[in-house]
Amino acid sequence: MSPTLRHTQAIQLRRGRSEDLDALEALEKRTFASDRLSRRSLRRWLASEHAALIIAEREGTEKESAEKESAEKESADATLPALVGYVLVILHRGTSMARLYSIAVSDTCRGAGLGRRLVEAAERAALDAQRISLRLEVRKDNTTAIALYESMGYLRFGEYRDYYEDHQDALRYQKRIRHFDATLWQRPVPWYRQTTDFTCGPASLMMAMRALDPALKLRQREELQIWREATTIFMTAGHGGCHPLGLALAAVARDYDAEVWISQPGPLFVDSVRNEEKKLIIELVHKDFVRKAKQEGITVHHREITQQVLTKALKEGAIPLIMISTWQMDGKRTPHWVVLSAFDEDFLYLHDPDPEDGIQTDMDCQYLPIARADFDRMARFGRNRLRTAVLIRKKSPQ
Repeated sequence: MSPTLRHTQAIQLRRGRSEDLDALEALEKRTFASDRLSRRSLRRWLASEHAALIIAEREGTEKESAEKESAEKESADATLPALVGYVLVILHRGTSMARLYSIAVSDTCRGAGLGRRLVEAAERAALDAQRISLRLEVRKDNTTAIALYESMGYLRFGEYRDYYEDHQDALRYQKRIRHFDATLWQRPVPWYRQTTDFTCGPASLMMAMRALDPALKLRQREELQIWREATTIFMTAGHGGCHPLGLALAAVARDYDAEVWISQPGPLFVDSVRNEEKKLIIELVHKDFVRKAKQEGITVHHREITQQVLTKALKEGAIPLIMISTWQMDGKRTPHWVVLSAFDEDFLYLHDPDPEDGIQTDMDCQYLPIARADFDRMARFGRNRLRTAVLIRKKSPQ
């Protein structure tokens, strides 16, 4: 067995401490010719509450002098550093993302799996901090690191030009690290990808109906028909999205029960358009939905729906559709319908019908975990902080 491999197997990982600063700085200088973290930065990250700096050190370095080891091993150890790697994860406040900011492995431990162990430790640290995804940047010419990240499930979603000091480009990768075991939930919810930019509401309703009726076929024709029944005509820019009463009426027309929660009286989404003629049309559509909902006997609550109401309804067999703002997802203030598909003590899990291009796979959009505090900020839209939801149930027996 080679000395490098033997010593890599005798490595332990732990959180960095202030007394590791000198060794960290030395490793940084040995590992990187440029783009090094300064001593000041390393000291700051060691002390930060919003970062996890995990180091790799050879086991027994603090008591080697007391151990009985052969002269050959002592001679080999003398040429090897005690601190042989680290990984730094940044845990920004107010976001579900963590960032793998820097990783270093000593030359003495290359090729023996320490890089993978450090990345796995970074993922555990992000999970412990209730983060959902981990992002990183890697040099475009670092084929070894790229192969490692891709083998661990990281997906490339972007590129930074001229990112490093030597003008090399950086590739951006992301991995969802928190998952929900759907097999443990009482009612699996199927996933359906919306086929247009404006049919998140119909796609969400179709997922809810299919969860309640597994024999239901999910087809684009139905998706478009529901949109025609539920659309507000105009909303922000382009085609209008779906009104909660419109979605409820579409569900009732398909032999389901629906209950609606709207936090504000009067026409919805009027403040999302500037054109006065469009505002009038939105108001006319709203009044028509209100009239039809009364005719169908749909229960409408004009107050905010709480997490307690949502989770209780889900537990009792309903499937909630929730309108959120996409601000925390893509930086755009766009209303978007999703399905509440599960919950636990710390998270609400959503089915999102619209994967983010280049970042999310279909699986990433199923049981998407949202921290409960983040959900309350996400589940409101516009200047009036509109909160609205539609609870879909099987038709009650007459």
